[in-house]
Amino acid sequence: MATVETDSGKLVGRAGRFNADLKRLINSNKVDVNQLMPLKYKWAWSHYENGCANNWMPSEVPMNKDIEVWRSDQLTDDERMVIMRNLGFFSTAESLVGNNLVLAIFKHVTNAECRQYLLRQAFEEAVHSHTFLYVVESLGLDESEVFNMYNEIPAIARKDQFEMELTREVLSPDFTTDTFEGAQAFLKNLIGYYVIMEGIFFYTGFVMMLSFHRRNLMTGIGEQFQYIMRDESIHLSFGVDLINGIKAENPELWTPEFQERMIDRIKEAVELEIAYAKDCLPNGILGLNADLFRDYVQYVADRRLERINLPAQYGSANPFSWMSETIDLTKEKNFFETRVTEYQVGAALSWD
Repeated sequence: MATVETDSGKLVGRAGRFNADLKRLINSNKVDVNQLMPLKYKWAWSHYENGCANNWMPSEVPMNKDIEVWRSDQLTDDERMVIMRNLGFFSTAESLVGNNLVLAIFKHVTNAECRQYLLRQAFEEAVHSHTFLYVVESLGLDESEVFNMYNEIPAIARKDQFEMELTREVLSPDFTTDTFEGAQAFLKNLIGYYVIMEGIFFYTGFVMMLSFHRRNLMTGIGEQFQYIMRDESIHLSFGVDLINGIKAENPELWTPEFQERMIDRIKEAVELEIAYAKDCLPNGILGLNADLFRDYVQYVADRRLERINLPAQYGSANPFSWMSETIDLTKEKNFFETRVTEYQVGAALSWD
């Protein structure tokens, strides 16, 4: 087969076959980014297959019992506020993640198998946004109240603003990852969205909402949050692999100064999340209060720091031992109730 020589000296087949070494996670502009084969980053394809196997839709989850509970006097005012605050935060946060994926990350990740996963994740973010609309409509909630909380509730607004700053930077018309500064900014964006938004900010809400499910209350919402958390576990694992992969290919980016900035940024996120927990739980509800969430958020943050090879900062224990039955935060694997774990479609190929 005829070949041509690229700028890097690699021989590339005219029919599209090329050396996998040409593939890079970012700044691989000389390569046809739609060329999946040969697979270089098999972890990316594995995450894609896992996501496809876990396909679900919110409308498949019955909400009859939730509607009955919501219309009754079984929930206190404080419990209703917890539910409302989390619906308000997640409804905006999922759209922010989706926008960042489509408008920022997808553009600058130049590897085909990673892009394949990003397309799958973007669909899942759309499903999650659909979930909150489905819940709001099912319970007959005031849509404007829920979907405008990012403007009205300071604890939610501060978290959203913290993340939107990262997207604005990467969406600048002059932004490129070809420069040292640009590549570092992109890495900061990935840490902000995967490690902080999906890896820290989301987990407080998961505990709050699943605490109702444990008490056999709002079971439809609880089931949907189990599905969402399972998706987010894969999102987080993919994001960590992507971050660590970019670091390995571009070690000059991972300077001591940059590492310190990322630690400081995660510490700032922890304080924002603790403030959010206090806002949601001014008086506490059964088994949950703001003090417990301080330890929990710090515990989760330490696990996230370790995943990207940064030192743990807090040493706090997990105060919600029951969450370990739902998700093992150290290994990022999910162990849900039978119906959720068994809800999978399709077959999985093995790339040994």
